[in-house]
Amino acid sequence: MNDEILKYWIALKSIDGIGNASFQPLLEHFGSPDAVFSATPHDLTAIPGINKKSAAAIASFKSWDNILRELETLTKTGIKIITYLDERYPPNLLNIYDRPAFLYVLGQLGKEDIPIAIVGSRHASTYGKYTTERISRELALKGITIVSGMARGIDSCAHRGALAAQGRTIAVLGSGLDVIYPPENKKIFNDIVQNGAVISEYPPGTEPISYHFPARNRIISGMSYGVLVVEAGEKSGSLITARLAMEQGRDVFAIPGAIDSASSRGTNSLIKQGAKLVDNIDDILEDILPQLERSSTKPPPRKAEPAPAGVLQTDMERSADPISSPVDQEILNLLSLEKMHADDIIDSVGLPAAEILSSLITLELKGIVLQHPGKIFSLKNK
Repeated sequence: MNDEILKYWIALKSIDGIGNASFQPLLEHFGSPDAVFSATPHDLTAIPGINKKSAAAIASFKSWDNILRELETLTKTGIKIITYLDERYPPNLLNIYDRPAFLYVLGQLGKEDIPIAIVGSRHASTYGKYTTERISRELALKGITIVSGMARGIDSCAHRGALAAQGRTIAVLGSGLDVIYPPENKKIFNDIVQNGAVISEYPPGTEPISYHFPARNRIISGMSYGVLVVEAGEKSGSLITARLAMEQGRDVFAIPGAIDSASSRGTNSLIKQGAKLVDNIDDILEDILPQLERSSTKPPPRKAEPAPAGVLQTDMERSADPISSPVDQEILNLLSLEKMHADDIIDSVGLPAAEILSSLITLELKGIVLQHPGKIFSLKNK
């Protein structure tokens, strides 16, 4: 999307009274943001949620110099704008109320991402930090993209764990992307940009004001398949993220903690309320797999080649679940010949990476496929 079009998106968002929820009705009615600015106040007030004051502000908008300056800043800093109409926009985020009309992005958002959020206390214990890095690293090795808020404590450990596995991670900020907060996370920030993305709904120059963070949390949970809370006090912001996740229909997971620890009261309370207790990553993967299967575009039925005798059949007999997908079968046909890197499997099958990774995780959980260091896969008896 070029700057001539983007300037109308930015201008519309900058007008008082025009929230994220107003964008879709306006665009659906008028066809494009520039057409919105050509509309009369009378036509604008016919749109649900647009009052006379907002309509007048749109019709009389003259702050184009400010918008052009912002576009210049984006060009200089390399920040991209991804609107909700862009295929790179996080697909899960499309399904929440008050989704951002657009995101400011440094790095790369990918359609192949399988996002899981990990959040927790800023004042994390040694146990909490260790557990977070371990869980994050193990999930990243499975192809999961780790989402967090780059705050001190658990959030930072979640990003570090993913980076240590050379996996993808996404940080959602409560400030502009040129305002790194906390400032000591500058290196993590730069590493995330190179191995995922840093995103925000706030324009460059926006300071990390306290009320931005609860709003930011809806993006963390909304773009993810589930949220893992590692440590949280009774009034922790992480509990806000968990509540939002529940409202958005996302899975909520929690790491149990000592009953006499203040930092575990929030997580233990979540478990009492129905969050799933987690002591290893399989507890998370087995719950998100059904979501991946529902969200994947199912390929047309294919005629799979027969597997070599005594290899696939033996593994299937050991599995409690049969091979239920043509994609699973095609992966197993490939692995019957040799060990393969995940990227090579994706290239060979020719389907979206998220769908292939979902199948690989499923087959591994069934005990049919074995993952080796470096994202190499083989049949378990090879």
